Parts: sequence; C-alpha cells; structure tokens
Amino acid sequence: MEEKVQTIHPSLMRDLASRAKESARGRVNHNFHPSMESNLHRFLNVMCRGTYFTPHRHARPPKAEAFLVLEGEVGFLIFDDEGKVLQRLRLSAQPVERPHYAGMGIDIPAGFWHTLVVLSDVAVCYEVKPGPYEVSVDKEFVDWAPHEGTPGTQAALAGWERLFETEA
Repeated sequence: MEEKVQTIHPSLMRDLASRAKESARGRVNHNFHPSMESNLHRFLNVMCRGTYFTPHRHARPPKAEAFLVLEGEVGFLIFDDEGKVLQRLRLSAQPVERPHYAGMGIDIPAGFWHTLVVLSDVAVCYEVKPGPYEVSVDKEFVDWAPHEGTPGTQAALAGWERLFETEA
C-alpha cells in the first residue's frame, strides 16, 4: 500500500468515537501506517469508558511505545512483576492541576508492565510504536490479572478506576 499524507481532524475523531461506542470492545483503532509489516506504527486509539486492557508489556521483541492524549482523559498504570502498582499517572488532553497529573502523553520504554483506564466518556490517543505487528508476539500478558473477555475484568477495572477517584 502506498503511503499518503493524512490529517487528524475533529470529524475523524467524532466518526471514530461513534464507531468505538458501537464496538463490543468499546474501542477502535485508526491506522495511519500502510500495513502491519510497516516498521513504524502510528494510529489513533479511540476508547470508551469501561473498555478493558489486560496489563501487558512489549519485551520480546523489545518495543517502546508512546501515547499522546488528543481528547479526554486516561489513567495510566505501571506495575511490577507481581502486579503492584509502581506508578499511576493521569494523562489529559487539557492541562489539569490534580495529584498524579503527568501531562498530555507518556513514553514507555520496552518491557514495562502497563495498562490504561479511560477516565472520560471517550478518550482519543495518538500512539506510536515499532512494527511489524505480529499478534502472537506483540504483547506478553500478565498472569496476575484477568485477561480481556474472561471473568473478573470488570472487578479489576473498577479497582483501577478507584485509584483515580480521589483525584477527580
């Protein structure tokens, strides 16, 4: 597929938000890279409150990733190997004066266990990470938290959301 210049426009974000609300997973990606084999993946991740991300890391092969919040607010959690929260960071498209406010984005080195919690009705993040994308090796999932689509995800998500409630 040939590369082309693309723009990130409010109408694109509105369309993706509508699609995310209709999605069974409560989220949708919009890729700017031409293929899964591309050496750099750039995409919008549009997520609704209540979507669940299994904590994971990108260690084999090692891949760093970066998130920039364009709309809404997310809570970002970094864990140790046993599931203890090492960092909780609030990321917002609008600067806020709250505890744990980390800014508008985050850059995560390869190998850090992490997940995110959508704190607004909808959040739009611009993400960048190395390709290619191979589903079997892209993420290593933890064994101390439920995996997406299994029992316990809503309880885990509610616990993570509570970590950010005192800051609202």
